[in-house]
Amino acid sequence: MDLRLPALRGPRRWAATAAAAAVVVLAGTGVWTAVASDDAPQVNRADRVMAMGGGVKIDTSYFTAGSGRRPAVLLGHGFGGSKDDVRQQAEDLARDGYAVMTWSARGFGESTGKIGLNDPEGEVADVSRLIDWLAKRPEVELDKSGDPRVGLAGASYGGAISLLAAGYDQRVDAIAPAITYWNLADALFPNGVFKKLWAGIFLNTGGGCDKFEAQLCTMYERVAESGTPDAEAVKLLQERSPSAVGERIKVPTLLMQGQTDSLFPLGQADAAAKAIRANGAPVDVDWIAGGHDGGDMETDRVQARITSWFDRYLKDEAGADTGPAFRVSSPVGRADSDGTVRLTGESSDTYPGLAGGMRPVPLSGREQTFDNPAGANPPAVSALPGLGSAGGLSQLSSLGLGVSLDFPGQFAAFESKPFTDDLRITGSPTATVHVKSTSEDAVLFAKVYDVGPRGTQQVLPSQLVTPVRVEDAQSGKDVTITLPAIDHEVDDGHRLRLVLAATDLGYASPTAPATYTISLKGDLRVPSALGDETATAPLPSWVWWLPLAGAATALVLLLTGRRRTVTPAPDPELADVPLQITGLSKRYAKSTDRYAVRDLSFQVERGQVLGLLGPNGAGKTTTLRMLMGLIKPDGGEIRVFGHAIRPGSPVLSRVGAFVEGAGFLPHLSGRENLELYWRATGRPPEDAHLDEALEIAGLGDALSRAVRTYSQGMRQRLAIAQAMLGLPDLLILDEPTNGLDPPQIREMREVVIRYAAAGRTVIVSSHLLAEVEQSCTHLVVMDKGRLVQAGPVGDIIGGGDTLLVGLASDIADPVVEKVAALPDVESAVRAEGGLLVRLVPSAPTPTPTTAAAAAAGDGTRDPAVSAAVAVDGAGQDSPVSVALAPDAEKPSAAAARLLVELVRLEVPVASLGPHRRLEDAFLTLIGGSG
Repeated sequence: MDLRLPALRGPRRWAATAAAAAVVVLAGTGVWTAVASDDAPQVNRADRVMAMGGGVKIDTSYFTAGSGRRPAVLLGHGFGGSKDDVRQQAEDLARDGYAVMTWSARGFGESTGKIGLNDPEGEVADVSRLIDWLAKRPEVELDKSGDPRVGLAGASYGGAISLLAAGYDQRVDAIAPAITYWNLADALFPNGVFKKLWAGIFLNTGGGCDKFEAQLCTMYERVAESGTPDAEAVKLLQERSPSAVGERIKVPTLLMQGQTDSLFPLGQADAAAKAIRANGAPVDVDWIAGGHDGGDMETDRVQARITSWFDRYLKDEAGADTGPAFRVSSPVGRADSDGTVRLTGESSDTYPGLAGGMRPVPLSGREQTFDNPAGANPPAVSALPGLGSAGGLSQLSSLGLGVSLDFPGQFAAFESKPFTDDLRITGSPTATVHVKSTSEDAVLFAKVYDVGPRGTQQVLPSQLVTPVRVEDAQSGKDVTITLPAIDHEVDDGHRLRLVLAATDLGYASPTAPATYTISLKGDLRVPSALGDETATAPLPSWVWWLPLAGAATALVLLLTGRRRTVTPAPDPELADVPLQITGLSKRYAKSTDRYAVRDLSFQVERGQVLGLLGPNGAGKTTTLRMLMGLIKPDGGEIRVFGHAIRPGSPVLSRVGAFVEGAGFLPHLSGRENLELYWRATGRPPEDAHLDEALEIAGLGDALSRAVRTYSQGMRQRLAIAQAMLGLPDLLILDEPTNGLDPPQIREMREVVIRYAAAGRTVIVSSHLLAEVEQSCTHLVVMDKGRLVQAGPVGDIIGGGDTLLVGLASDIADPVVEKVAALPDVESAVRAEGGLLVRLVPSAPTPTPTTAAAAAAGDGTRDPAVSAAVAVDGAGQDSPVSVALAPDAEKPSAAAARLLVELVRLEVPVASLGPHRRLEDAFLTLIGGSG
């Protein structure tokens, strides 16, 4: 969720601002870190804590790559997040030639201070001070002294601060806010109705009332108790909204707003577009498929468009393609078998607004009377706020499904006739009704359903509803209602149903019982700005277009049918192989000879815990993204259980993934979060195997507590449990131990081992080599996009030429000298824990095995074996225990001969194994791969 507040500086206060900026003090000189990734050139990151005055400290990161001056970009994060959430985008922009700064807003991450919802004298002033700092950097391009070439971008809370900064600081040159608000009061108090669920989620996400400025906390408690926003509350939020400085925002603006968003609906971006365009600035509008209620956030496309926007207006690249003036993402057909919805884009050279191409749709229905129940309970259900991280339930309307619920006797409904042609609605429908109430005021919730041919299946597009407070309704009055903006295709044979309900789960309704009477006062009017206008023709058009359409349809079917056959058929021989990667390659964007991954091949078997290792920039993340169908390879093939991976492949339902953390509703318990997540998948509850996943995660009684009380380690384990729901056969974990303390890391290791012990497969990408060594059975080591080595952990660790001989008792120096003189031994010296024996370089290094197996020259595949070997000098049979890594191959002849000779020399051998850690082997492999 994202909320930002406007600044209170006027044009004559810049001298004061400059003076205030002078107090910005670096808390330290900063720590520079080389940040490599799957792209080049190398990115450097400097972390600094900046003092903003009043004891507030802001945690920042600064990213650069290459040399010379370049424009700067400030990236804001969403509400409840921190600067770490936008790190990847910052690195990408740095490689594209920008100096990028990220920061944690007041009250979030490592930054101090109270949350002010973008207080002009708080968060907005902080941004101006960050711009002051950028103006002094030698890497940053300047428009003039003290004025850097700078743009701002961010989603939700970060989007609002972008708009506000452009209104308060004239040095901002371009902005690209996403899924954010223009008027916060209108977003949380739409038409005078309190959006209680979202407001509560927002408060909890911020950490509770004490984390906010006192006046915000007091305002929330007052409104939450009364259920009605007062004038003081509206004024407070309006003053901290971009709309308060709308006339000052005069920079090129790219507005990206979510269609599945009951928090900040499309109307917020529409109001912003109108105001900024009126100032003479270029404005493009992009309606993405996702939003705060879930759905596809189209991250790659959105970030690419932001980069192009900044290329055009910060780098002044006239040829940069900034996209159309208006674009809307729409689903193509129904969902795939795994729930994936394919998207297409419709565009226009002009932004039509929310009322373009209005056309009447006659409705029928008599005057209707219904009740507002006492306590406003039970409430109707439209949106399910805050469930974006649980699968995007509001996107179900794109799949032809609905989760809305209206209780009999608590709503009025009016319907159209079935449509004879498809109807595209793009914008906000309107309706005028006559309202009469037994109470002084009436609160109604208006929505338009798409109703199927038999009248039983109804879908609420994007799960959106418009609340409206009708004052002085006792004598009756006409009310024109503007319904939520949507982009929705109504199929022929379907009808539209206008519903006005007395209650809604997401909003505060009057608790006193009342009776409402509603009647129609005109047609429903729907916008079809991107639809085809139908004109009356003197002759039937089908006379000439029907043959052409038939031929075109046949051609399309032929071509698409051929395309379908391109997808490789499942390989039955690989049906039991969790993962096989063959010749996988992925080039960098706009490059024909630079690769993120090149000619990568390896195979993973059931029961293995595979560690995917490599330095930054090795190609690990790109490989995982291709494995999960998020990006397409340029060459090669990925097969999961014999099925070739494509975006949306059904076999991906057998894959569970935990990548870059998971989002949970803080006010719900751990169990409730998992149950909601699984419910959103649409699969039967019994398929979740919830109890098994929870047992593996080992959260115990904590499952019944609110997630906001969880430690970082508990959240990590809950996220792992979420990935394990349905007990997927292939589990992918990216840095699962991030932020955990040593006991928590040990618990996470046990979770992974227990999961694979049941015959499933786990792939772990981690930088903690000691952890990988203890939890993984196999390794794949990558460097510079290529495979360096793959195999059992024991084989890779045992690839050195030094052995440690553990001794049951001490031995004399002459015996040590005899060992050093043995064939295949280069040296033998005493060491802590025994005798360090270095083999001659030509001798292969043994895989750890048992004494008995080594003496026999034979291998074993048991995970651990102890053998009794008669050692005369020990006085009794002493067990020689040597750990054997799973899937270890036969020991080398040199190791076998060495153990036989040690026994012959009456050396009291207690153990024998490689004297090398995974870290040593890893550094050796990477150092030799260049």
